[in-house]
This record gives sequence, structure tokens and C-alpha cells, in this order.
Amino acid sequence: MSAEEKLATAKGYKDKADQAFKSGDLKAALGSYHMALTYLNGLDKSALKSISMVSPQATQRAEGDALKEKTEVDEVLEKVYANMSACHIKKGNWKRAQETADQALSKNDQNFKAMFRKGKALGEQGYLEKCEKVFVDLKSKNPDDAQIVDAELARFRAIDKEKDRINKQKLKGFLNKAAVNEKKNTATEDA
Repeated sequence: MSAEEKLATAKGYKDKADQAFKSGDLKAALGSYHMALTYLNGLDKSALKSISMVSPQATQRAEGDALKEKTEVDEVLEKVYANMSACHIKKGNWKRAQETADQALSKNDQNFKAMFRKGKALGEQGYLEKCEKVFVDLKSKNPDDAQIVDAELARFRAIDKEKDRINKQKLKGFLNKAAVNEKKNTATEDA
């Protein structure tokens, strides 16, 4: 199978997965996204250059001002990983949602949906500081999302505050129990 055929097949699986996601069939969506990855991950960038699959936005400025070539395969991979992250979020599989969002961000660190999904997944796993860092970065890069990001961050902070309150209650109960036992032991020794 040629590189062009593999790319076309992968796009077909991605489209099929997108439809399954829209209809709510997350298992089928994830299966089709996985099949798309199978075809995409085997494609060699040097083979892509020879068949001109470099995307119209082929070069981007990376952080070190070096030019980074981005192929059509990179763009499809980014979308597949970002969409897989959405599926995992809907399933409540936070670790996989974070991992797939990270994969999408490795292809494009300006993918705001993937950033939001990563932040949400981190927050749901209880990593509030990491979540806050991602959300602050997202708000600085895309102020249009500030309202939804702030709402999600407030929700995670409230959850974290409640967990702290519960833990303090447990600790307080434990310390009180220890103090009562200490008094009992002292009273029986004195008698």
C-alpha cells in the first residue's frame, strides 16, 4: 500500500470515527480512531516529501525560531488524538484523555481544544496545580475561552477545597480518638 493510500485510508477511518462520536457510539469511535492511527503512524516523513503531502501550512515557527515542517499526516494525527481525548473524557477515562491530549499537543501546541481537555483531565485526576498551569496557559493564548476555563477551574478548586475539609475532619477525628485513648491509658495507669 502506498503512502497516499495509507493516508486516504486513515482519513476514511477518522471520518468514520467522527460520525460514530457524533452519534454517541464512543466504542466505535475509539476503534476507528485507533485504526486511523495504525495507518498514520507507519508513514515516513521522507516518503511524504517525495509525494508532496506537505500541508499548505508546511512551516511553522517553533519556540527556538527554527522552522518546523508540518505534514498533512501531522495535521490528521493531531485531530485524531484530540478527538480521542474527547472520547476518553466522555467515558471518564481521565488518564487516557490526558495522554491523548498530550499527543495532540505534541503535534500542535496551539490546539486549544486539546489544551482544555488536558487541563480538564488533570483536574479530574486531582492534579489541581498542573490543571491550573494548563488553564492559565490556555487563557493567555486564547482569551476567548476565559469564561469556560474560569468556570472549570472554579469547579476543580471547589472540589479540592471539599477534599481538604474532609481530610481535616478525618484527621481531627483521628487526633481526638488518639487523645481520648491517651487519657484512658493515663487514667488506668494512675489507678
